[in-house]
Amino acid sequence: MFKVEKVTDTNGRVWIQDPPIARFLFQGTLASWFWLVVRVYVGYDFLTAGWHKFTTPEWMNGTGAGIIGFWKGALGTTASGAPVITFDWYRNFLQFLLDTNSAGWFSYVIVFGELAVGIGLILGAFVGLAATGGLLMNMAFMLAGTTSTNPVLAILGVLLILAWKNAGYIGLDRYLLPLFGTPWKQAPPVPAKIKVTAVPAAASR
Repeated sequence: MFKVEKVTDTNGRVWIQDPPIARFLFQGTLASWFWLVVRVYVGYDFLTAGWHKFTTPEWMNGTGAGIIGFWKGALGTTASGAPVITFDWYRNFLQFLLDTNSAGWFSYVIVFGELAVGIGLILGAFVGLAATGGLLMNMAFMLAGTTSTNPVLAILGVLLILAWKNAGYIGLDRYLLPLFGTPWKQAPPVPAKIKVTAVPAAASR
């Protein structure tokens, strides 16, 4: 026999409780040391990539020359004649940016976006938002046919988003998030009652 706990609030809604491993990874402050390592690794990658572009004239002179070559390559075909980009909607999106001469301002979005993600993750400032921005850029590069470190960074970005409450506890989020009332300064919890339901164990053979 084992027991399943159901927490029911005053409105009759049932809340499924997280398992211990999820509470440890995504709620406990002890796991913040692990997330610190992940944050710095991902943040350093974005920071160095953004700084390299920031110090490259092709990315910062307003012409967008640094990204135009990337877009044209993504809009091309492979050696076998297949398109580099799998999804038509994304190919059309890049073609629209190219046709409307958007490379100049879009270069700044990428450069300062990468710098912001890197600084935010390293300092532990609004980790959830920084990781979301990084994940969007990783996905954009992968949709354009570029792999490199993007798949690994994307996976780590998803984990950092899930750990938004404690990933920045050893960082600025320890002080920033409570200013917005979350997650360490909360209103008193709604009174709840706990129903413990006994579920029969599987029959032995």
